[in-house]
Parts: sequence; C-alpha cells; structure tokens
Amino acid sequence: MKDIESAAAFFGATDRFAVDVLGAEIERVGDGYAVVGLTLRDKHRRVENAVQGGVIFTLGDYAFAVATNDEDTRVVSLSNTINFHKQPKGGRLLAEARQESRGNTVQSYLVRITDELGTLVATMSVTGYTIHKRT
Repeated sequence: MKDIESAAAFFGATDRFAVDVLGAEIERVGDGYAVVGLTLRDKHRRVENAVQGGVIFTLGDYAFAVATNDEDTRVVSLSNTINFHKQPKGGRLLAEARQESRGNTVQSYLVRITDELGTLVATMSVTGYTIHKRT
C-alpha cells in the first residue's frame, strides 16, 4: 500500500482497536514508512490528567503495523521496546515509523512519537517477523 486511502481502508477493517477505540488516523504512508496521528481526548488520560502510556504505545505499534503490512504481506512484532521521554504538551500525537533494516523474514523499525509542537514523547525499537508474504 502506497497511498493513504487504500491503507486506511485496509487498517480500518483489520485494526479496530487503534482506529475505532483510540481514534488513530493514517497521515502518510510509503515503503517501510508511515505516520499516524491521534487527537488526544479525555478518554486517553489517566488520573493525573497525563496521557496513558498504553495509548502512546498503541499509537507507536499501529505506526509500525501500517509501515510493514499490506494486502500481500503480514508482519507481527517479535520485540517492541518503548522509552518514554516527556508528556505531550500539545493536543495531538504523531507516530513516525521508519524501517532501519529488512531481511527475508526479519526487519527492524524505529518509531518516534511526538506531539504537534515537536515534543519528543517516546521512542520505540521494533523487530518484526514476516509470517505471510504473497509471491
């Protein structure tokens, strides 16, 4: 998938948690690359009014999924490590997933999660494994 419309249709039907529950949206997509966004709402916050870490993690994981999966290829996460840096200052989160390396079955990605003001919220290192590839 190289265009937003086909990616949004595919993931809207397959990743209901990120799309329907959290409200994540695909903003950019390319080969081994994706940016997804999320407008923060009260439901994304915990007691101290801080954004729940699970929301940040899920957004990063969704960016990885959009960057790696399409109609012909299915990739799952083997390992996913997140480092939280700061709470977002703005009202929107952006997760940018970029492929760092790719083999026949294993690939690695770096995901940066920021807010629209440029605050670095978290970084993720993801190792994915290809479970299905149409030839």
